[in-house]
Amino acid sequence: MDIAFDRRHIWHPYTSTITPLTCYPVTHAEGVHLHLEDGSKLIDGMSSWWSTIHGYNHPVLNEAAHSQIDKVSHVMFGGITHQPAIDLCKKLVDMTADNLQHVFLADSGSVAVEVSLKMALQYWHAKGENRSQFLTLRDGYHGDTFAAMSVTDPDNSMHSLYKGFLPEHIFATSPNTGYFDQWDEKDITPFAQQLQKHHQKIAAVILEPIVQGAGGMRIYHPQYLKRVRELCDQYGVLLILDEIATGFGRTGKLFAYEHANIQPDILCLGKALTGGYMTLSATLTTKHVADTVCAGEAGCFMHGPTFMGNPLACAVASASMSLLERNDWQTQVLSIEQQFADLLPKLALHPRVKDVRWLGAIGVVETHHRVDMEKIQAHFVEQGVWIRPFGKLIYMMPPFISQPEEINALIEAVRSSLDKLSCFLNN
Repeated sequence: MDIAFDRRHIWHPYTSTITPLTCYPVTHAEGVHLHLEDGSKLIDGMSSWWSTIHGYNHPVLNEAAHSQIDKVSHVMFGGITHQPAIDLCKKLVDMTADNLQHVFLADSGSVAVEVSLKMALQYWHAKGENRSQFLTLRDGYHGDTFAAMSVTDPDNSMHSLYKGFLPEHIFATSPNTGYFDQWDEKDITPFAQQLQKHHQKIAAVILEPIVQGAGGMRIYHPQYLKRVRELCDQYGVLLILDEIATGFGRTGKLFAYEHANIQPDILCLGKALTGGYMTLSATLTTKHVADTVCAGEAGCFMHGPTFMGNPLACAVASASMSLLERNDWQTQVLSIEQQFADLLPKLALHPRVKDVRWLGAIGVVETHHRVDMEKIQAHFVEQGVWIRPFGKLIYMMPPFISQPEEINALIEAVRSSLDKLSCFLNN
C-alpha cells in the first residue's frame, strides 16, 4: 500500500494532518482477526467501532450482499419500495418494544439522531406547541452532526470547541449509581428538577440507555432509566433512546432499555444493524407520534436521505438480524461478560487504574492519566491486538464470536500497557 500517500493526503478521524497518527494497513479480515500488510494479524477488540458483532467475512452476510448486488444495489426510496427494506423493517418491528410500529431508515447513527430530534420537534409543531429544546445528560454522546452535537455534553466532550455555535439545550448531571450498585433515589434528583422546571419547552428527553458511550463509557443503574420514563410520562415529554452503540445485544440484553423494562417513544439504531458491513440506521417510533407528525401542517415527515432504505444495506442488515434471532449471541455475550467480571477487577489494583467496569460485551479500564495514542496503539499492535483507547479510557467491545483465549489476550494486552510509562501522558 502507498502509506506515504495516505499520510500526506488522507485525513483520518480524530487525527492531525500536521502530525498524523500511524495508520496500520489492513489487507483482509476474517472472524475476529485483522490481517496487516506485513503478514501479522490482530485480535479485534473494537468490533470496528462497535459494529462488527458477528465478526468479519461472515458467510451469511457475504451471501446476502452477493445475492442482492446482482438484483439492485440502490434505488430511491421515495415512491418506491423493495423486499429487503420490507424484510428488515418486519424484523425490527418484531424485535423492538411493542409500541414501536413505524420505521424510518437512514444513512448513519448520527443521522438517526437528527431524525429523532426533527421528529420530536415536528410532533409538537403539529400539536400547536412551540417546544424547541431537549433535555439530556452530561457525559453523553450522540454523534458528530450538528443537531447530534448539540445534545452531546458541551463541556466534557470532543465537541466543546463548537460551544456557542450550536443550539443550547438543557443538561442534567449524569447518573452516579453504577449498574451493580445499590440504587440511590437521590441520583434522579438533578434530572427531575430540570424536567420540572423546563418541561413546557422541552420537546423530548434524549439519552443513551444504561451505557454512556464515547462521552465516558459510564455504566449506570437500570432504576435511573426507569425513573426517567416515569418522569417523562408525568410531565408529558417524549423519550428518545439512543441505542446506536448499545443495541443488538451489546449490554447482554437485545436492547439496553430492556434492563429497565421500559419502552421509548422514539428509538435510534445503527452501528451493528448491518453487522458492521456498511452504513445504515433506523429510527423507530409509535403510531401516535408518527400519525401526529403527519397530521400537521406539512402532512408528512420532512426528511428523506438519498440513500434511505438502500437495498444492499437492508439485505445485509436483514441477514444480520436473522443471525441474532438464532440467540447464540446471548451465550456469547454472557461468556465475555463473565471473563470481564473475573479479570478486570485484578487490573483495578494497578496504581495507574482509577476504575474498571463492565456489562455484557463491554469492558472498561479508566486510568488516572490520558493515554499517549501513538505509543499505546503501537504497543497493542506489538501484542497482536487492536484496541483504540481515548482520553483516560482503555475499553474493549469485541465481536460476540470472540473465544475465551482471545478475550484473555485483549485483557493481557491492556494489563501490559499499564506497566509501560511511555503509553501515558503526564497530565
